[in-house]
Amino acid sequence: MPATVSFFTDLARTRHSPRQFLPTPLPAADIRGVLEDAQTAPSNSNTQPWHVHIVSGAARDALSNELLKAYEEDRTSPDFTSGYGGGIYQERSHQHAAVVYGARGIGRSDQEGRKEVLRENLRFYGAPHVALLFMPALGDGVRTAGDIGMYAQNFLLSLTARGYRGIPQTILGRYADTVRASLAVTEELKLLFGIAFGTGDRTSPLHDIGMGRVPLDQSVILHDTPGVLDNR
Repeated sequence: MPATVSFFTDLARTRHSPRQFLPTPLPAADIRGVLEDAQTAPSNSNTQPWHVHIVSGAARDALSNELLKAYEEDRTSPDFTSGYGGGIYQERSHQHAAVVYGARGIGRSDQEGRKEVLRENLRFYGAPHVALLFMPALGDGVRTAGDIGMYAQNFLLSLTARGYRGIPQTILGRYADTVRASLAVTEELKLLFGIAFGTGDRTSPLHDIGMGRVPLDQSVILHDTPGVLDNR
């Protein structure tokens, strides 16, 4: 295997989402490098529809406070609907929740403990930076959201390559109006999700939670492509 392929394989397969960060800010040069890497993502007809707000320092703290207030007052304002259906996707979501709450020692009946996990989301897990990913309302939004996803993956892999970590936070999209008001963003831009990022706290039991992935044969159908899914 060529060294470049091996490097990418290691990068992609070791990337994970920590749930505890150190408060130390990243150097400006590294943040710029991550943004430049993310900017190379492909997009439909090269529209490059991503609008990204990087929030740090006092602005980050103020945004977190506003999000926590919105949560306590039950003021959700999502730009997009969400849900997992009643089948395998909901089952996977439940498995994810069991891992996350289990790592924190929170039982199913511990409602306050579960609420505190949501609050930690809105504190960005202690990360010193958060990127908010907005998109224009183009058509039904599906192609644009796909473009944002490719941008976000570049962003996350670039962080990993530099020794940092990031965690996508779809929960932030539930409070789109709060985020727009805090960052003076117009209503024409819709909030898809955010990415909290910084240096992962390796001393935390929440740093290396492994979620796992389903086997390839549960998500890939081959057509005249023999040998790919043979047992190895």
